Amino acid sequence: MKRICFVLFVLLVSGTLFSQSLPTEKLVFVGSYNMSGLMTQFAQITIQSQPVKTSKKTYLHYSLTATTYSKWDSFFKIRDLYESYIDPATNKSSIYKRNILEGNYRKTEKYVFSNAKISSTSSRNGKPEVKKTYAVGASSNDIVTTFYRLRKIDFSRLKPNQIISLMIIFDDKEFPASVKYLGKETLKNLGNLGTRECYKLSVGANTSALRGKDKNLFWLTADARKIPVLIQFSIPVGTGQVKLSSASTH
Repeated sequence: MKRICFVLFVLLVSGTLFSQSLPTEKLVFVGSYNMSGLMTQFAQITIQSQPVKTSKKTYLHYSLTATTYSKWDSFFKIRDLYESYIDPATNKSSIYKRNILEGNYRKTEKYVFSNAKISSTSSRNGKPEVKKTYAVGASSNDIVTTFYRLRKIDFSRLKPNQIISLMIIFDDKEFPASVKYLGKETLKNLGNLGTRECYKLSVGANTSALRGKDKNLFWLTADARKIPVLIQFSIPVGTGQVKLSSASTH
């Protein structure tokens, strides 16, 4: 459960610009955790997106890295890499990869999407690979692609408390999630973005990993870019946040 909630809130930041072109984007965040009443910085999350050309088409490649600062490695070391190759013509993923180290837990995973099926290859803690092929719903997406699609929503057309339903594939399972639009709010001290008007959203999922009504929140800039700038989360082991420190686009 802790891995699910960590992924949910780190990957909320992993969308793309709302554009017909394929942008190169770099977002850097600081992850903080509430330790004894103090919000303590413990990790850096970096997300980059860029077009990747093949002989047949051009994909949008996302890479997300999450790394604990060295002084926290002895407490709980994180070295995570998530990747997704998205077809901009369909807004669907073609390949999804995960390579994570979280404490003593290691896992590699790869999904290859074909129509409404996934060919999955995974390995945990150095054990032999497990291969599976299974059907998924037409609207189901890996977690990176889910938030790519989320950032493409025109929130200006939504009314406060309107809910968007999602289906997410994680660890070879589908589970429902939801995002509720709460309205607009102005935030300050957003790295190199300064002060911005933002869309405020509440995330929920069918899991015990998330706690409290409207306690798991995130904010996107209220413009065409919809840059994620702040995430606040409440989970069984505590509370924390992920905050933007810099954003650049080419």
